[in-house]
Amino acid sequence: MRSTGFWLLSFFLIAGTLAQAAQVAGTVTDRTTGKPAVGDEVVMLDVQAAMNQVAHTTTDSKGHYSLTAPGDGPYLVRVTHQGAGYFIAAPPGGGGSGDIPVYDVAAKVEGVRLEADVIEAESDNGQLKVNERYFVHNTSVPPVTQWSPKSFEVVLPPGAVLAGAGGQRPGGLPTSINLQPTGEKNHYAFNFPIQPDDGDKDTMFQISYALPYTDGKFAFQSLLTLPSDNVAVLLPKSMTFTPGSDADFKAVNEDPNVQTFLMRNAAANKPIDFTISGEGAIPREAQGGSDAGAQAQQGAATAGSTPGGGIGEPIDTPDPLSKYKWWILGGLALLLATAAAFLLRKPTAAVAGAPGQALPLDSGLSTMSFAPVVGKNALLNALKDELFALESEKIAGTLPVDEYAEQKAALETVLKRALKKQ
Repeated sequence: MRSTGFWLLSFFLIAGTLAQAAQVAGTVTDRTTGKPAVGDEVVMLDVQAAMNQVAHTTTDSKGHYSLTAPGDGPYLVRVTHQGAGYFIAAPPGGGGSGDIPVYDVAAKVEGVRLEADVIEAESDNGQLKVNERYFVHNTSVPPVTQWSPKSFEVVLPPGAVLAGAGGQRPGGLPTSINLQPTGEKNHYAFNFPIQPDDGDKDTMFQISYALPYTDGKFAFQSLLTLPSDNVAVLLPKSMTFTPGSDADFKAVNEDPNVQTFLMRNAAANKPIDFTISGEGAIPREAQGGSDAGAQAQQGAATAGSTPGGGIGEPIDTPDPLSKYKWWILGGLALLLATAAAFLLRKPTAAVAGAPGQALPLDSGLSTMSFAPVVGKNALLNALKDELFALESEKIAGTLPVDEYAEQKAALETVLKRALKKQ
């Protein structure tokens, strides 16, 4: 009797497991060629198990794939096309489309341009803290992803101590990235894909760093690796901005809490000189304001109606940075993804060749760098994206095995705790 009961129990457990299993199917389309992507690897990753692979297949001659989810998820589906990864959240219960668009890959792509370099700075305890964000368009025709170990290069000021870096694909979630030295002093590269724009959504890169500021003054010689339609500098009202003789900055003071200085048509590899002095912090109430959504909507409408997709408004019209304010002042930065990386990864070392030590976690930089948590879904999605980035680094071979195992275990613990609070 005990044996019969055991088998009946086993049967119902197996039946329950099978009932939860669901098929995720879709088509992978190469948007560069307009044809099905044939022979691409497709895997399913278990978000709650630190992105462990739970199913695997390849696309057939029509670009179709089908995977079986072992439970009710959540899962991610990743397809690898010409070495670059593209992913979607697996439709719950197999009830939605699993279609995935991909693009061919090239190291350099015509149509990649820098729309804006936005520098946000404030001072604290003898340091100048800087968040710098780059908005990069990819309007290639046909659409091609620019991706290589040096997809996008940045130049840090001398003496900078790197605190973090991240990127965001068009329409995707922000994720942290390990900057790689290029071999040239103060030059670093993002190994991160610059996908074709998704409507008015482009690719965003960010770096956060600290500079020595003991005399209350710092002279920048900002250097861009691509021409930029716009360069903007944002400062607290209590600080002073002095442009260099060849830097044609104009004040745009529509925001009562922040000074904004804007320069158009900056050339690549030509220093942009300006000096920041004084003390002050950008008021926290200026970040994440209630009008952020309206500003974003206004910015999107402006971008869609102006030639070239730039900021589009003349310098003397109200708030020409409205397209970016909801990112800049809202402190979008890297949401929780980078915060998780800061907390769970090993302490960041000082930038190679730069004096000083890395900033401690309680240095106050996080108040400028990270947005307030906007809800449990945002928190969970950011953690999921960080786990995905971790797997991508492992595949690319840019993360040592011991660090991968340590970070994976830590992120899995945080994610499971967050899921329990849902």
